[in-house]
Amino acid sequence: MTLKTELCLSLTLAPASADPLGNSVAEALVAALEAATVATVMIVPDATAERATPVITSLVGLVQKRGAAALIANNWALARMVKADGVHLTWSKDQIENFRSARAELGDQFIIGADAGRSRHEAMTLGEAGADYVAFGIPPHVEDRETAEARQIDLIAWWSAIFEIPCVASDVTSSSHAQRLARAGADFVALALPQGVDADGARDWITDVVATMTAPEVAA
Repeated sequence: MTLKTELCLSLTLAPASADPLGNSVAEALVAALEAATVATVMIVPDATAERATPVITSLVGLVQKRGAAALIANNWALARMVKADGVHLTWSKDQIENFRSARAELGDQFIIGADAGRSRHEAMTLGEAGADYVAFGIPPHVEDRETAEARQIDLIAWWSAIFEIPCVASDVTSSSHAQRLARAGADFVALALPQGVDADGARDWITDVVATMTAPEVAA
C-alpha cells in the first residue's frame, strides 16, 4: 500500500553538559535516516541551547547531508544561527504572535510551521498568516491519551479534506497510531526517536514504523 504521508522525526537533546555526539544519539539518528526516507528532523534543544550550539550545528549538518530538512523547535534565532532549514513552533497560547515574530526574523526563505493544538480556528488563522504547515499535536501533560488521539485523527481528516496547506500529525507515540493518522490524510507524521536507543535499535524501530504505516488495510 502506498501512502502520500511522509515520515518526520523529532530529537530531544539532553542537557548541554551531556554532549549527545559523545554517545549513541548521532549514530542512532544516522541509522534511522539511512534506513527510511525521512522528510524532516525537528531538534528540540533544552533550556541551555546556546551552550549546545556546536552540538546542534553538527546535528543539523548530519540531517541535511542525508536529504532531510532540519528544524529547530521554537527558537528561531537559534535556527538561523545553526543554519537549519526552519523552525517548528510547538503549541502555546500566543501562537499567532509567535508565528509572526518568527516570520519577521527569518523571512520567507525558512520553513516555519506551527502546532494549532486542538483549535480549528487557530489552525485556519495560522494558514491564513502564511504557515508552511499546520500541525496538530498532543502535549505530554495530556492524561487521556486515547481521547486525544481520536480528536487528533478527526482534526487531520478535517484539515486534509478542505485545505491545501500541508498538515502534520505531531507527538505520535506508536506506529499503529501513525498508521491511522496516515489513513486519515496526514501529509506528515512525526514520531520521536526513542531515547537511549542504539543504531541497530533505531534502524529496527523506524523499519517497523514504515512497515506498519504502509501495511494493507484489512477489510472488515
